[in-house]
Amino acid sequence: MTTTLDDTDVVVVGAGIAGLAHALACARRGLRVTVVERDDRAVGASIRNFGSIWPIGQVHGDDWSDYERGCRGADVWRTVAAETGMWIADTGSLAVARHADELAVLEEFLAQGGPAVERGARLVTAAEVVDLSPAVVPDEVVGGMFSPTEVNVDPTVGIPTVARWLAERHGVRFVWGALVREIDLPRVRTSAGDLRCEQVFVCSGADFQTLYPELWGPDVARKCKLQMMRTVPQPGGWDLGPTLCAGLTLLHYDSFSRLSSLGALRERMADELPFQREHGIHVLATQTASGAVTIGDSHDYAPTHDPFEKQAVFDAILDYFDGFVRLPDRRIEEYWHGVYPSLVDGTPHLVAEPEPGVRVANGLGGAGMTLSFGLAEDHLAGRVGPRTALAAATTDHA
Repeated sequence: MTTTLDDTDVVVVGAGIAGLAHALACARRGLRVTVVERDDRAVGASIRNFGSIWPIGQVHGDDWSDYERGCRGADVWRTVAAETGMWIADTGSLAVARHADELAVLEEFLAQGGPAVERGARLVTAAEVVDLSPAVVPDEVVGGMFSPTEVNVDPTVGIPTVARWLAERHGVRFVWGALVREIDLPRVRTSAGDLRCEQVFVCSGADFQTLYPELWGPDVARKCKLQMMRTVPQPGGWDLGPTLCAGLTLLHYDSFSRLSSLGALRERMADELPFQREHGIHVLATQTASGAVTIGDSHDYAPTHDPFEKQAVFDAILDYFDGFVRLPDRRIEEYWHGVYPSLVDGTPHLVAEPEPGVRVANGLGGAGMTLSFGLAEDHLAGRVGPRTALAAATTDHA
């Protein structure tokens, strides 16, 4: 016997950050929203990350649209924190330059101007780097870049907080532990019963092959596996300060990818850090609500991954981390891996309309915490249109 759940205007499939963001954008338009999540709580990539809202890394194309989406996303996170009391660190980010070629990349990035500079990104001296964060090792620091737009949340706290906030403040209904079996509008069939609705947003993260698998051929998407770790809580209320990164990160993010000065840095890193480059390692450090420091990460791209973490990858991450960061207590308390879909052609997200009334929004790579709120708003406002196919890979995002 089929159980029929209450009617709703919109069904969102997936309670990760992309699904929560689309639920918010719909609820703000006065729509009745039901989120269906196959697990009892969000356990995927949305909680297995740094919690860093990182606009400074989000430039794709020439219009800086993803940088602005990231800034709008940071504002939503600030709103959630203000209305719920959720912990948030509104401390910006600090890119540490330890070599002249790293400083040259930062100088070129800032010299090109644009919204990041308009919002306060600036070059800082070696002495200012050390003043901004007590964690930075002062030896050989030659300068850096401070950006005020980045914020940090604890994802293990932040994602469930957003879900509760959506339910309590915006009337969003959640159906947990239910699998969406079929979408045949106006009916959505789930393992908990059928829903009737007018529109569906599919935001299923790494589970992108269950619904509309024809969108996700091998020339469109692959899975990225990352390895991360977290220290014990730091003693005495010690504060990391800004989110920290260094030279390897400049090779990872779109915002730096077109700079002419990047070539010299890439060559040196290939010679000095071949293992890190082979395993897509770049190193960020963020802090959680408990005071623990999250450290990572690596990037391994394949259609299917084995379930095992590699100790050599963790060691390589820590080896680079120790070169520019010192903590009062670096004992590692947790290790994990995460998996998310990454688009082969390097574009930052996929929005598709496989049939009338159904939109798929996925493939945000490692930028879901940053881009999802802005992307969802643009999606509903018609500023992001669907596409049905993607080109073959031409970009190396290791």
